[in-house]
Amino acid sequence: MAGLEMDDWKKIGLGFTGFGIFFSFLGIVFFFDKGLLAIGNILFVSGVLMTIGIKSSLKFFMKQTNLKGTISFGIGFFFVISGWPVTGMAIEAYGFLILFNGFWPTLSVFVSKIPIIGWVFHQPFIRSFLDRYRGKRVPI
Repeated sequence: MAGLEMDDWKKIGLGFTGFGIFFSFLGIVFFFDKGLLAIGNILFVSGVLMTIGIKSSLKFFMKQTNLKGTISFGIGFFFVISGWPVTGMAIEAYGFLILFNGFWPTLSVFVSKIPIIGWVFHQPFIRSFLDRYRGKRVPI
């Protein structure tokens, strides 16, 4: 199980990713503050790079199926830095959804097993919506 061990780079990368999400959330809460959003983006991207490695990150972001999401995320980041945070975050959200499209089924299975939140995912309407994507799970 050599791939699952946590070295210091992965721990720091997970911390950067978590702080990146936190600062992005704060940037949205404080009416799209471009400074907090920029810090959140930088921390998130550097955290992903440190967690999965530079070579794997480049392979993931430059894959033909992920190229549209990568470009959208980059353009959105440019808009946030340029002073258009609402437009930039909308473009980044689109890029994020495209980039991590393959992970949503796995995430839905994980969240459905959480005790309190999982109850919502077991409701008939949400279950019928999520069952369409259960066959496309990505192994972790």
